[in-house]
Amino acid sequence: MKKIKDIVNRDLINLTNCESEPIHIPGSIQSHGFLIGVKQAPDFVIDFISGNCEAFIGVSPQSLLGQPLRTIFLDQLFQEFTDYVARGAIDASQPFVFRRAQTPYNTTLHYSNEILVLEFEPFPDGSQNLPDLYNQTRRFISLMEDASSLTDLCEAIAAETRSITGYDRVMIYRFDKDYNGKVIAESKRDDLVPFLGHHYPHTDIPPQARELYLRNLLRIIADVHYTPVPILTIDDNTPNKNLDLSLSILRSISPIHIEYLQNMGVAATLTISLVRQKKLWGLIACHHYSYKTLPHFTRLSAQLQGHFLTSQLSVREIADSYELSQEVEANYQRLLPVLRHENDFLTGLQHMPELLGLTHAEGVVIVNEGKLYSAGVVPPEPALRKLIHWLQNTVQGELNTSRLHDLYPEADTIRDTAAGIICNSLVDTTQDLILWLRPEVEKTIDWAGNPAKAVLPNEQGVRLSPRKSFDLWRETVRNQSKEWHSVEIQAAARLTFSLQRQLLLSYLSREEARYRKLSEKLQDTNAELENIQWIGTHDLKEPLRKIQIFASRILSSSFDALPITVADPVGRMMNAANRMQSLLDDIMAYSLLTKNNENAFAPCDLNQVIREVRHELKEELEEKKATLHTDTLPTLAVIPFQIRQLFFNLIANALKFSAPGKPPVIRIHYTPLPATETGAHRITLADNGIGFSQEHSEKIFQVFQRLHTQEKYAGTGIGLAICKKIMANHQGTIVATGQEGEGAAFVLEFPEIPTHRPF
Repeated sequence: MKKIKDIVNRDLINLTNCESEPIHIPGSIQSHGFLIGVKQAPDFVIDFISGNCEAFIGVSPQSLLGQPLRTIFLDQLFQEFTDYVARGAIDASQPFVFRRAQTPYNTTLHYSNEILVLEFEPFPDGSQNLPDLYNQTRRFISLMEDASSLTDLCEAIAAETRSITGYDRVMIYRFDKDYNGKVIAESKRDDLVPFLGHHYPHTDIPPQARELYLRNLLRIIADVHYTPVPILTIDDNTPNKNLDLSLSILRSISPIHIEYLQNMGVAATLTISLVRQKKLWGLIACHHYSYKTLPHFTRLSAQLQGHFLTSQLSVREIADSYELSQEVEANYQRLLPVLRHENDFLTGLQHMPELLGLTHAEGVVIVNEGKLYSAGVVPPEPALRKLIHWLQNTVQGELNTSRLHDLYPEADTIRDTAAGIICNSLVDTTQDLILWLRPEVEKTIDWAGNPAKAVLPNEQGVRLSPRKSFDLWRETVRNQSKEWHSVEIQAAARLTFSLQRQLLLSYLSREEARYRKLSEKLQDTNAELENIQWIGTHDLKEPLRKIQIFASRILSSSFDALPITVADPVGRMMNAANRMQSLLDDIMAYSLLTKNNENAFAPCDLNQVIREVRHELKEELEEKKATLHTDTLPTLAVIPFQIRQLFFNLIANALKFSAPGKPPVIRIHYTPLPATETGAHRITLADNGIGFSQEHSEKIFQVFQRLHTQEKYAGTGIGLAICKKIMANHQGTIVATGQEGEGAAFVLEFPEIPTHRPF
C-alpha cells in the first residue's frame, strides 16, 4: 500500500517577512491545469502529481504515483512524447500537444533538478495555431519607426499588447535603482481609473520575486480567487522532498501577492519581464477584472512584444542620451585650451561657463593647496569649508549622489545650493578636490497607496498582509537634487583626469623653477666657499708659517733662558699652529675632492699604490712595530692620487688608533665579486687596534666628528670623511665595522667601470 503525502509549504501560511517567502517551492499549483513530475527516461516514472488530475483526465493521482507515464498515454502518443524529449531542446514555440478524450492540452516541459515537469493546460479556445508573426513583426517595426522616444515606444507597445491579449489594462512598469517602480505607459478600458505616473514601492516585488522574473520571463494568473491545488508524492522518507517550480507556468502564487491583487480588485494577470544587461529593467503588467487565461501561442505573441521592447531599451536610452553627450563633449573641448595654455588655468576655468555646463550643475568648486576657486551658486564659505572638510576625510577617489543629506547630515542647511554633488579627488590626494553642486529640487511623487503601508500585519497578527488602499497618495520629497546622468558623471571624471595632469605638470614646473633658483644660490655659495678656501689655504698660511717660524726660533735659541711662564705659552702656541696647519691641509684636500675629476680616471695598479703608501709611512710603521699584510690587488680605473690618499688615510688611521702595548697588525684582503651595479671588487682593510662601538659606524665618516679627545689621539677629524668622499667619486661604497678593544675593518667596494668614465 503506497503512502501518499502532499508537499504543500505550510510555512507560507504563517509568514512574517515577505522578503523571506520561499515562493519557488509552494508545493501547489493554480487550478486551471494539472502537473506531473516524472523521473528520467526510459520509463518516466511519475514521482509528483497535482491533486486535480482526476478532474481533467479521469484517473486518480493515487493510482498514478509510482507508475510509468505510458499509463495515461496511448502507445503512439507516448512514442511521440519520448521522441520529443529525446530531441533535447525544449522549444516553447513547438509545444507537445497531449490529447485525452478529444481534448487537446498544451503541454509545457522543463527540468526541475532531476525531475522532468509536465504542465498540462487545455487550450482555452481550442486554438493550436501559431500567431501571424510576420504581421506582428511588421507592426512593431512600424511602431519603432514612428516612436520619437523610449516613452513613445512604450506607449505603443502597451496598446499593441492589449490588442493582442484582450486584457482590461496593460501597463509598462519601470524600476529605479532601488527597484521602486513607476508606470511609464498604460493602455486601459475607458472606464478604469488611470495608473499612469503612479509609483509603487520596492516592497511590492520583493527580491526573490524579482529573481524569479529574471528566470521565468512570463507569468500568468488565471483567477486570483482560485483554490491552490496540492502536489502529491509517495512518502519514501526522503528528507525535505519538494519540487522547485521556479520555471513553472502553473506555480501557485504567494498568498501575500494574491491578497495584494484582491485588494486592488484585479482578478487575473499576465506579467512579462523586461531585462536589460541581465538586470530586471521593468515589467509589462496586464490586469483583468474577471477570470482570464490565454492560449499558449497568444502568450508567446505577448511575450514577443516584451522581446521587441527589450531589444530597443539600450538603443533608445543611448539615443535619448546622445544629444546630452554631444553637448557635454562640446563643453569639455572648450575647456581643454584653458587647461593646456594658460598659466593660471584654475582662475581661467573659474570664469568659464562651460565648467558648469559640463555637468549641468549650478555651482562648482575647485580646492587646490587650501585655496578655493568657485563659480556659480555655492554655499556660504563657512558652510562650504565645513562640507569640504567632511569630503576630504570621507571621499576616496570619487562620490556622486543626488541625496547628499543621506551621507552628510548637515546637508539640509545647504540644500538650496548643494543637495546633490559630484566630487572627485585631485592629484592622488583627498585634500585637493573638484566638486559640482546642484540645488534641491522639491519633487512630488504619486504613489499607488501609502508606501509606508506597503505591507501591514493582518487582524490576527499572524502574518503580513498587503495594504488595503491603492488610492492616490501624494508624497513631497525634499533634500534631493536632479539625478546626475551617467554622461555627466563620466564627463566630470574626464575633466578631473585632465586637471590632475595639468596640476601635476604645474607642480613639476614650479619645482623645477625652485630647484633652478636653489642651484643658482648654491653656485653663489660655492663661489664664496672657494674664496674662503683660497683665504684659508693662502692668506692664512702665510701668517701661520710666521707664527711657526718665530715660535720655533724662540724655543730653539733661548729655551733655557726663558722663564717657564713664557716657554710654556709659546710651546702651546707652537702646537696650536701645527694643528691649524694640519687642519688647513686637510680642508684643502677635502675641497679638491669636490672638483670635477671626470677626466682624471686612469688604470691604476693598487699593489703599486700600497707600496708607495708603505714607503711614505715607513717611519710610523717601524716606530709602532706594525705589520702590513696584503693580498694581490687588481688594477682598476680610478683617480690615482685620490686612491693613494684613500689608502694612506686608512693605514695611517689604523696606526693612529692602535692599542697600547700591542703591535699593530693591518691586513688588506681582496675579494672579486659578481659584477653588479653596486660593486665588482671588494677590498677589506682590517686592524687589531682599539676599535669602536658599532653605533658610531656612520658618525666616524662625518666631517670634524671625533670619538676621542685631541689630547689622547691627535687629528683633524677629516681623514675618514675624505675617504668616504673619494669612494663616492668612484661610485663605490665604504662601510665600517668595529668592536671596542678588538679592532676595526673598512670594507671598500668599487664598480667594474664607473658609469661616468667608460674605458
